[in-house]
Amino acid sequence: MDYIFILTIAIVILALAFDFINGFHDTANAIATSVSTKALRPRHAIILAAVMNFVGAMTFTGVAKTITKDIVDPFTLQNGTVVIMAALLSGITWNLLTWYFGIPSSSSHTLIGSIAGAAIASSGFSIIEYKGFLKILQALIFSPILAFVVGYIVYSIFKFVFKDANLTKTNRNFRMIQIGTAALQSYTHGTNDAQKAMGIITMALIANGYVQSSDIPFWVQLACATAMGLGTSIGGWKIIKTVGGKIMKIRPINGVAADLTGAMIIFGATYIHLPVSTTHVISSGILGVGASHRLKGVKWGTAQTMLLTWVITLPISAAIAATFFYILNALLPNF
Repeated sequence: MDYIFILTIAIVILALAFDFINGFHDTANAIATSVSTKALRPRHAIILAAVMNFVGAMTFTGVAKTITKDIVDPFTLQNGTVVIMAALLSGITWNLLTWYFGIPSSSSHTLIGSIAGAAIASSGFSIIEYKGFLKILQALIFSPILAFVVGYIVYSIFKFVFKDANLTKTNRNFRMIQIGTAALQSYTHGTNDAQKAMGIITMALIANGYVQSSDIPFWVQLACATAMGLGTSIGGWKIIKTVGGKIMKIRPINGVAADLTGAMIIFGATYIHLPVSTTHVISSGILGVGASHRLKGVKWGTAQTMLLTWVITLPISAAIAATFFYILNALLPNF
């Protein structure tokens, strides 16, 4: 058994670990509102999210292809094994740190920044596929802005339609609706987030000569969907507290508006094969709903902390990945 094969297996394991961590790290995003409004009990919400994440991950592969080929060209990548391993170690490290402190950071920013940082450390800035990379960055930047605007509009429509309705009865009805919107949001989460690990595994398979195209092998899709589902089943209670309670006080009607906003933006991105941060989108959707409901009711201090984390995640991840690359390259030369 040659070293390339062993290292490829190690990359697959690391990628599945990243997907597993992404699952429990980002579970909170999809179900935080339904848990905070008591539409679902925590255990039931976790089970629902795990199942729907798995189903979503098995439905599409377009985002995975974007990750595979639009950041760097895997067919020309030098030291590909070391680059990809460094990127995954960086992504796992940053995700665990932000999870430990309960900060809803972006797994998408982490992985994309890590791939870019490790590749640049290996081959310089010329290795980056700037057309694809800038397209991905635009999606990451504009999707939370769009989510804020859509969240504001959706909740404004709700306020107008239900302005004369009985508040208690309306919230009771929306609590039931929220079970469906939580499932929908978990499904769309799976369609986008699980594909990122699929893309990096396929990148490794190409770099090491095991496949000849950016098409995602079925076993990769199944393995990543399973890892995401299992990670989701673990949950992320620290982040649930932040997303579900520290941004604003959420009622069922707010939760439905936020869930629909997140689902629309994330699925729209999946449809056009672009990775977005589910953390950014869902949190920004909640902010938009909160601003429409009552501007002073939004805890903008929490929003500022999250914004700072979002801004620094990509460059910090790139730096961590570059550091891992130099260490691994010294230990694993010529790979």
